[in-house]
Amino acid sequence: MTNNNHSTIWDNCLSYIKENINDRKFKTWFEPIKPIKLEDDILTIQVPNKFFYEWLEEHYIGLLRTCILKELGKKGRLEYLILIDNKNQFSGSNEAENKVLESKDIKNPFVIPGIKKVKIDSNLNAKYTFDKFIEGDSNRLARSAGKAIAKAPGATAFNPLFVYGGVGIGKTHLAHAIGNEIKAQFPSNNVLYITTDRFTNQIINAIKKNTIDDLIGYYQHVDTLILDDVQFLAGRAKTQEILFNLFNRLHQNGKQIILTSDRAPIDLEKMEDRLISRFKWGLSADIQAPRYETRMAIVQDKLEEELDQIPEEVLEYVCHNVVNNIRELEGVMISLIAQSTLNLKDIDVSLAREIINKYVVSSNKEVALEKIKKLVADHFKVSVEKMQSSTRKREVVIARQLSMYLAKHFTNKSLKSIGDDFGGKDHSTVIYSLRAVKDMMDTDEGFKNQVNEIERKVQMSIGSGY
Repeated sequence: MTNNNHSTIWDNCLSYIKENINDRKFKTWFEPIKPIKLEDDILTIQVPNKFFYEWLEEHYIGLLRTCILKELGKKGRLEYLILIDNKNQFSGSNEAENKVLESKDIKNPFVIPGIKKVKIDSNLNAKYTFDKFIEGDSNRLARSAGKAIAKAPGATAFNPLFVYGGVGIGKTHLAHAIGNEIKAQFPSNNVLYITTDRFTNQIINAIKKNTIDDLIGYYQHVDTLILDDVQFLAGRAKTQEILFNLFNRLHQNGKQIILTSDRAPIDLEKMEDRLISRFKWGLSADIQAPRYETRMAIVQDKLEEELDQIPEEVLEYVCHNVVNNIRELEGVMISLIAQSTLNLKDIDVSLAREIINKYVVSSNKEVALEKIKKLVADHFKVSVEKMQSSTRKREVVIARQLSMYLAKHFTNKSLKSIGDDFGGKDHSTVIYSLRAVKDMMDTDEGFKNQVNEIERKVQMSIGSGY
């Protein structure tokens, strides 16, 4: 048989089928079918969606077998295709081209009916892996659950896995890492990562085009669904309704669902109770701001090749100062290297402070001035009382000036307020002290190292709770 005969063969099949079922069933289940090709006694037909195919196999398999054998003989076979535009069907693009996905080679589809699994672009970022996701107390539960899921997607108690936490602390990285590991372990597993905004836009476009059934059919081919930032479902009633139904279908079929959010399920606003209930079915795992040791490990891993350019005290300073956001932490380190390379600046604590003050939204606790005084006094082995007195002894003067310098950088106090805290000094005295310390740091390497050491201690007092 040649490919030119496929329409004629199918027309003959339709004539036989029409004689054996009523008009309503014929129009519903057979008129939408299109013949695609005929090769080696195999007739390939295109059906609108997977549900359509399953209905034919369940209710009309005998009728189909009879007409195919009648037209093609004992070697005649039937194969199915589903028309899906994997990338653009739900994007709203007018330039999208439909693609026919070929069916699986089946020796006898009347005995073992089936179609080829649709291959879906996962949208995963290959750079986000478990190897690059540094484990710490702040993320250990979520990471461990993710590793377990990757070994047996859909078959653990962690379905769904609901990962929540603040901005920039690794939720998206972990979600991608799970997806990438699943793809590595199970290449045939269809993993799909999608943001909530894009998912919503797909639904909006499907409603406009009256293709919701096709959209649901598309998602039924997904084995692991990763939906990022579900908090943005708030107030989107139709999207929530469709996600609820899709969630149920995927979960019932043993598919893995992974969700991320900036807050726990119980704290989600303008969300249907029945959907929140589904979010709680598996494991809810929070990721918190990483502790100092984890932040140091993250920086060392990210900048492994550049570490020899960055002094240890600078690493410590940055990791003590940027505490709540890994993206900001990485950004500061990249900026340090860029400033050093492009502007020929030395990478030191002063440069790190300049970058942090300029680009990082600080959420650190303000250190008390009394804490600064105590740290400086202990370092120079003088009393806080002497620093606040009018004595002109060199070691006391230097300790006083340095305390004012640190107070300016680590507190929100005005120059006048700082002066008042040191025995009623006026603001011009404070300005002189700031300049004196800066000049000594520029000319005396030993003094600069002392200042850096005290600054680290101040930072540790700020960041000790993280």
